Order: sequence, then structure tokens, then C-alpha cells
Amino acid sequence: MDIKGKVHEISPVINVSDKFKKREVIIEYAENPTYPEYLKFEAQQDKVSILDSVKVGDQVEVFFNLKGRPWTNKDGVTTYFNNMIVWRINALGAGETASVSTPAYAAPADISSSADDDDLPF
Repeated sequence: MDIKGKVHEISPVINVSDKFKKREVIIEYAENPTYPEYLKFEAQQDKVSILDSVKVGDQVEVFFNLKGRPWTNKDGVTTYFNNMIVWRINALGAGETASVSTPAYAAPADISSSADDDDLPF
């Protein structure tokens, strides 16, 4: 999966344990510019360094995997978690925007021509 957006925040590397580290990046995703979404992605293990190439304010394209898992607490209540795990991030050039692309439509047809040259049967 991938999205385009603007880097809002980048965390330092978080050492969860001796064997696991992660880094978080918040992307401002403006599918509807009036109501932007702030999406949290995680880079894990050897991928934490890919966030070194971007900075706050950069327009980026984020490639990620969506992960989900259940967790049951000691009282037997199950909660579900979703994570978006980034595996590549590309800074976009000046000509590329992070907004949702506008579909290309055909130019309007000229309907002002005479009806006499119309060969339609109706």
C-alpha cells in the first residue's frame, strides 16, 4: 500500500528491547484538505534508518504494510491493534504534490454546431 502526504513529525529511535527497535513518523494526509488526517507509521529494526532521508515538512510517498493483531488482557477482554509498517519512503520533487490526484477529463465538446450535419437517427 502507499499514500502521499507531508511529514508532520519524526520520532527518535525507540529501543523497545535489546532485540527490537522502532521509529515513528506522522504523515499529514489531506485527501480532503479541509479535514487532514494524521497517520502514524512505524519503521522497525533495520528500516529505522530510512527515515533519516526525510525531514518535517517534506512531501513524501510512503509505502507500507498494514498489520493487525488481537491482544487479550488478564480479564479476558480482547482488544485489536492496527499498525502501518513503513518499508520505503520517497521524498517527492517540487513538481509532485501530496494531494490526491485530480482525474483527467476530456475537454468539453462543442455542441454549438448546426443540427443539419448531425447524422444521428434520433
